[in-house]
Amino acid sequence: MWRNILRSALYGALLIGLTVLGACGGGGSGSPTSMSPTPMSGTMPLAISDASSDNWATIGVKVLSIALVPQGGGSAVTVWSAPTPAPYVNLEQLDQLGEILGNVSVPIGTYTGAVLTIGANPGDLLLTVGADPESGFPVAAGTSIPSDAIQIQGRQSSSGNFTVPVNVTFDSPLTVTTSQNNALDLEFDLAHPAFIVGHAPPAATGAVLWAVNFDGPVRQHPVRDIARLVLRDTYGTVKSVASDGKSLTITKDFPVLPVTNPESAITSALSLQIFADATNGTILYDVDTGSRTVVKDFTGEAMSLPGKFVRIAARYQEDGTLVAVRVWASSEFNSVWLSPEGHVLHVDTTTDVITVTNESGRGVPVTVDANTEFFFRTPANAIADTTPIATGTAFLANHELVQGFKVHVSVVDPLATPLVAQTIDIETAAYSGRISGANATGFTYSHHFARATDDYTVTLDYISGATANGTDASGNPIMGFKWWDFAFPRLVTSGANAIPEFVAATNGGVDFGGTVGTLTASGVSDATWADPANPGGWSLRNVVLIPTPLPLGVVTRAFAGNSFAMTVLGGSILMPATVDVSTTAQSATRVYRIDRSNGAITLRPIDITTSSGLAAITAGLVAGTPVEVFGVPQAGSLKADVLVYFTGMLPRL
Repeated sequence: MWRNILRSALYGALLIGLTVLGACGGGGSGSPTSMSPTPMSGTMPLAISDASSDNWATIGVKVLSIALVPQGGGSAVTVWSAPTPAPYVNLEQLDQLGEILGNVSVPIGTYTGAVLTIGANPGDLLLTVGADPESGFPVAAGTSIPSDAIQIQGRQSSSGNFTVPVNVTFDSPLTVTTSQNNALDLEFDLAHPAFIVGHAPPAATGAVLWAVNFDGPVRQHPVRDIARLVLRDTYGTVKSVASDGKSLTITKDFPVLPVTNPESAITSALSLQIFADATNGTILYDVDTGSRTVVKDFTGEAMSLPGKFVRIAARYQEDGTLVAVRVWASSEFNSVWLSPEGHVLHVDTTTDVITVTNESGRGVPVTVDANTEFFFRTPANAIADTTPIATGTAFLANHELVQGFKVHVSVVDPLATPLVAQTIDIETAAYSGRISGANATGFTYSHHFARATDDYTVTLDYISGATANGTDASGNPIMGFKWWDFAFPRLVTSGANAIPEFVAATNGGVDFGGTVGTLTASGVSDATWADPANPGGWSLRNVVLIPTPLPLGVVTRAFAGNSFAMTVLGGSILMPATVDVSTTAQSATRVYRIDRSNGAITLRPIDITTSSGLAAITAGLVAGTPVEVFGVPQAGSLKADVLVYFTGMLPRL
């Protein structure tokens, strides 16, 4: 979600959901999963998710393995290994969605951390520019960045075997037993300018090089109720239908990246058992014949489904089992894959055409007609998850579908021109932009895009105070609206004071003068459909106050007393503004020093909660130092989330 707000940076998160649930079916480590866990193990469904950026259509990484670090020492225990060949996971498609990797067996015990191993050879990281990057982005839309223009930081080993280890320390130990249900989500924060940094050194003769840094803060962000986790559609090949017809078993398939034509599948030995919805029914689409049926078991498909490729929209039950909401089946992988999946790029209410970005960075136009069904993924509510929220073109009016929503479109005929949408699954409904007019019932979002027809100014209500909205850090249920600062995801404000405190927090601003002027609070929200606060439309579950990117600036008053002053390009040199820096452990401003010299870039994180880190920033932030800040505007100052200062060759981007 974080749409078009952060300049030249990806605001992302790699969320690895490790949930001890005793789930059935499936396994990890690239091996067949018919083997049951030993009595001294627990079973964890394993998923990856992320946020996104309009600047990129593909950020493809190879996660090679995931290991847990035992409490008290000892070697890390590998709980998942990628199949061979290792597929790419496109982080851009996982906008607050879970990508099911499989179910893994974990030895009982207590773990205090994890180690992710990511491929770092040339070609192990794919970058493709989005179809509509923000103004000033240095590379044209749809461009695939060549591997020799990508500099992966911190890689180890030797040529052909380069990897990047990502070490994660848990906020609290994870205890795995054979019966206890524990959940752990790790948020790998790719959200600051040190993740993907473009630079144009003289040695590159004008070409842009991209430094990618995986050494960044990783924070826990638990999904406390697995039944509410929205899963990305999973692809697979049907192995079998159970003898009682209640479930089918698939081997998971991964699409080839970069995309081929026709698209083919990377098969794996990862196995998943997925049940039919015996109560509400599973919608089954035969893509080859164009038929649509609702089934409560797979008995009638026991002979036809095995060997076919499927795309499945599924949800977790509380016991860890997977239930199919909708299933698309075809004899060709390309037919189930071809329907565009991605973020809404444009909505044309005159022609009833929406444009959805695909994994190649191309906008795919899709026509909405009178028969198009819109679904909103609500896995915690089985009936709502299978019931269309609207049908036909009227839904496109009044900003009910806007740029930035994450959707998966199924088309009537994947070979037709133009494509006509059969169904549009809204996987995440994200409104974002400048916040204004906050009061006791709601507020206004204003968002401006490169294409003016996609601009929106929309006033939305908070959800009802009686609506369940997750739990707090202590596991207590939250009712009604909640909000937090992106820099402090564990410090959620909820309850009776949530709305008045939000109103107070968003009423301030900081003035840099010139053409930059006064900056006010920006946010991004998850919307939900048909809440009692607005039974016929969208209501806001939450707001994340997101850091506003300042233009490149210069320090005018040296760092002292946890603050400094700066002016910015486009602002007035006579109106320096104050930047507040936090040095408090667990909520400190993230500081990076970027050294540029001889066509290379080096990124150095600085821990300002330590005396040495504080000394480094004091020495670095002197008058005249180039600096970039991402922070939340307050009344008269900016609260810094990420601070980057430069040494050596001055930044070009």
